[in-house]
Amino acid sequence: MAESSIEWTELTWNPTTGCDKLSAGCKFCYAEVMSRRLHAMGVEKYRNNFKITVHPDTLKDPFTWSGKRLVFVNSMSDLFHEAVPLTFIMMVFEVMNLTPQHTYQVLTKRADRLAEVAKHLDWTPNIWMGVSVEDKRVLHRIDGLRSTPAQVKFLSCEPLIGPLPGMDLRGIDWVIVGGESGRKPRPMQEEWVLDIKQQCEVFGADFFFKQWGGTNKKKAGRVLEGRTWDAMPVVA
Repeated sequence: MAESSIEWTELTWNPTTGCDKLSAGCKFCYAEVMSRRLHAMGVEKYRNNFKITVHPDTLKDPFTWSGKRLVFVNSMSDLFHEAVPLTFIMMVFEVMNLTPQHTYQVLTKRADRLAEVAKHLDWTPNIWMGVSVEDKRVLHRIDGLRSTPAQVKFLSCEPLIGPLPGMDLRGIDWVIVGGESGRKPRPMQEEWVLDIKQQCEVFGADFFFKQWGGTNKKKAGRVLEGRTWDAMPVVA
């Protein structure tokens, strides 16, 4: 568990680490860069660098957290990666089921596997499920998400590297939008963001604008049309 600076969560919890690039949004993966750094520092959890690794010892962590916490699951990995055994995914879900005081935000790019295994999982209300949608080439992920029994479903359009016109947001509760950051970020256009915001209004989805990104994301900030946009589903 680690306190997080991500605007839409409080903690990160990584029962798995590592991943493989899957689509254009993965090009400048921050988790890969961070994993290499931690591996070079000799951190045991990253002994396999960015190769998928499960960490059963972390499954006890949520039972030790006080109060109610908002938790981003697997900021350094993808729980639905093909190399993560279904049995382990089920163990992670069981921990989330047994700690209903916490709200868990699970995010994947592997919507096909998510849809395939969803029937084997217990979708208690404290589990929010999301998919990454960085450009129109991966819009199909929304259908995979929509097919799951998750009571709260969300999209992470970050890094937003292309327009997303005409999305079908039926059943989608929350949309996060953010630009790419780092040394060579791909630019995000304001018109793309405003179009997504309008689509959220039409479908009644909460809209959260995370950042403009760029080489200096702190300086670029997160103000859109003169204000910040922090709407999100109500945490039980």
